[in-house]
Amino acid sequence: MTWVIAVLAALAAFAVAVVVFRLPRATWTSLAAALVFGLAGYTLQASPALPGAPKDAVAESYTDEWEMIPSRQLLVTGADKSTDATLITADAFARQGQFEDAAAFYRNIVTRNPRDFEAWLALGNALVEQADGNLTQAAVYAYTQANRLRPDSAAPGYFLGLSLIRQGRMMEARGVWREALDGMVDAPVAELAPGNAPVAPPASPRAFMTDRVERLDSMLQQMGALPPEEAGEAPGAMAEQD
Repeated sequence: MTWVIAVLAALAAFAVAVVVFRLPRATWTSLAAALVFGLAGYTLQASPALPGAPKDAVAESYTDEWEMIPSRQLLVTGADKSTDATLITADAFARQGQFEDAAAFYRNIVTRNPRDFEAWLALGNALVEQADGNLTQAAVYAYTQANRLRPDSAAPGYFLGLSLIRQGRMMEARGVWREALDGMVDAPVAELAPGNAPVAPPASPRAFMTDRVERLDSMLQQMGALPPEEAGEAPGAMAEQD
């Protein structure tokens, strides 16, 4: 129920800003978008049931709030994984927040091997991060190339939908995610690289996608954007991206 409290807190914050601080009407949309973005991040990634554990502060240049690399490693399994050793170097740059350098490495991989599914995904993610979370045409192209190579994988749709959520396009993201879930073929549990913890249990691609779709549906219902009876319905066609 913790996420319900988060929704109520966001609504209270909006009300206080409008009523108490007399926020100009012209800025209401921006404030609402910022609150929705925060709720999306909390609802999709938080684990409030886990007990807290204090730890020493560590200086980092970048925090992978949306867990792009661990999520990619979980969703991409078996023969779909890249065999290019350069991917490790590119991931290291991405973990440090050096997305322009990471994108250059990923781009070199797909230039050498246009059929490298995982590298196309990683390139799309790096381009999104390089654009401060915005879904650029170059990122859409990378995700599209990945989807063409593996139309039965949920990974391209997951990251495309995640980018839409970060832009506040929640219903579009729901359509993309539900189509990705419907179209995916069961895959074995992913083995993460040493030093990487699973994104969140359960650690199988289908269970991961099912969990994310259910969280998004619950959040949309709490926001009044999705009637309860629509949850669980089959998705429509995948949203077209320019």
